[in-house]
Amino acid sequence: MEQLDLTSDQLLSTTRAVRKRLDMDRPVPDDAIRECVAMAMQSPSGSNNMTMQFVVVRDEAKRQAIGDIYRQCFDVYRSMDGVYAGSIKKETEEAQAQQMRVTDSAEYLAEHMGDAPVLVIACSKAGRLDNVPAMRAASSMGNVLPAMWSFMLAARARGLGTCWTTVGLMMEQQIADVVGIPYDEVQQACLTPIAYTKGTDFKPAGRADPDTIIHWDTW
Repeated sequence: MEQLDLTSDQLLSTTRAVRKRLDMDRPVPDDAIRECVAMAMQSPSGSNNMTMQFVVVRDEAKRQAIGDIYRQCFDVYRSMDGVYAGSIKKETEEAQAQQMRVTDSAEYLAEHMGDAPVLVIACSKAGRLDNVPAMRAASSMGNVLPAMWSFMLAARARGLGTCWTTVGLMMEQQIADVVGIPYDEVQQACLTPIAYTKGTDFKPAGRADPDTIIHWDTW
């Protein structure tokens, strides 16, 4: 498929969480999804054991069912002080305004998740990670999380928008039941809508200087 004219740094710095600018009415061709998954499959996989799986949901009834579950989870998320985006206070007026814009767009997606033409659930078939040692959990998620980010970068390059969400994991079993994911064997890691974006002119987000999060040689 035709790709946007972006340098590697532009791609990395403008692959944003897209919510309000998703074109919910424009179909996404299957081949676009296949191309994004093909790029995802080039991501690192621990022990060369590719456990990532992608559930691509196009059926309208199933998308709406997942949207309803996501909305229920979001209602719980709103009550989580210090976790819910709208409850997080920033140090400057400019940063707080940005935080409120993020909150507003997250609220929008909560109401419209099921309207996206495609939903993608990234999973790991390495078994469930409930109460497992940190090394195993990190190793298992290290197979699917880089793959999902590669998927999102590939989508951005093709004029498609995505949004990394984990709120639906509050009701992971219910989402699994909608699309037949074997819950006892497969761990969900991320849910994203995918749609063409309204315009492609995304900009880098405001961020602090890198030295604010770098620890040279010691914490």
